[in-house]
Amino acid sequence: MNALATSMEWTSPDLDTPLAARGLQLAYGKRDVLRGVDFELHRGEVLGLIGRNGAGKSSLIGCLLGLLRPQGGSAQVMGAPALRLDDARKARLGYVPQQPQAFGWMKIGQLFQYLGQLYPDWDPAHAAMLLERWDLDPSRAIGKLSPGEAQRLALVRALAPRPALLVLDEPASALDPVARRELLRGIVEQAIDSGTTVLFSSHIVSDLERVASRVAFLHQGRLLLDRNLDELKEDVVRVAVPADAAARLPASLPGELVRRPLDGGGMVLVLASRQGWQDLLLVDGVRMDRLGLEDLFVEVAG
Repeated sequence: MNALATSMEWTSPDLDTPLAARGLQLAYGKRDVLRGVDFELHRGEVLGLIGRNGAGKSSLIGCLLGLLRPQGGSAQVMGAPALRLDDARKARLGYVPQQPQAFGWMKIGQLFQYLGQLYPDWDPAHAAMLLERWDLDPSRAIGKLSPGEAQRLALVRALAPRPALLVLDEPASALDPVARRELLRGIVEQAIDSGTTVLFSSHIVSDLERVASRVAFLHQGRLLLDRNLDELKEDVVRVAVPADAAARLPASLPGELVRRPLDGGGMVLVLASRQGWQDLLLVDGVRMDRLGLEDLFVEVAG
């Protein structure tokens, strides 16, 4: 065993910064998916990763967890290189992929008995409560579950060990509205009761607004915006500037996310910094609207 492996084996998981990345770059052929992404997730945060379908959310999660090897940059999980995780860190990580892997030949109860031997902190009572809440019979054969039931099962599997870090990649995509609300409630409960840190990716903006304390917006391979949700609601605005003032605008303003022309020479700006828009309010004819998360998503990604 080499010195690196030995040092990793004896290093306790860093739960203060469960996920971190520096300069992540990933391309599929000539298509750049991640372009120098820097990222940190801190203890107790519930972070919503938002972006259009195909924006690279799953690719970013794959690189963060060591499931994909980036062409540039690096990622760490609980203080260790994502591509070389030890068993101690894997045991503290709960992960639900967009398309959960099934054990079709097993029954739910059999699977949970098996998993209980692998995870030191597996909580059978918590697992039983979640199965009952989400209407999953332990005697059911996994191979006969519907897509929504299979996704609910994957969520129970991830939550039952009470992980320190929970990563969910579009976990509600196959769920009906009632099941989605139960999922979101479960995430909040887990974060509060167990101190679990959560990364939750979705293109369903309303889901993120219900649970996230922080939002990161992935767009064209970069994290365009990464802010506390309350600050985001307070600081991000859409400003309509009349033609005479638009002609005098600088090439860019602090926090500028969107700039598009209006008929007649005016301009619409979406700004994420008060330094960018406070002075504009002193100009005659300027109109400002605060943007909710869904409106921001439409403005930037539309």
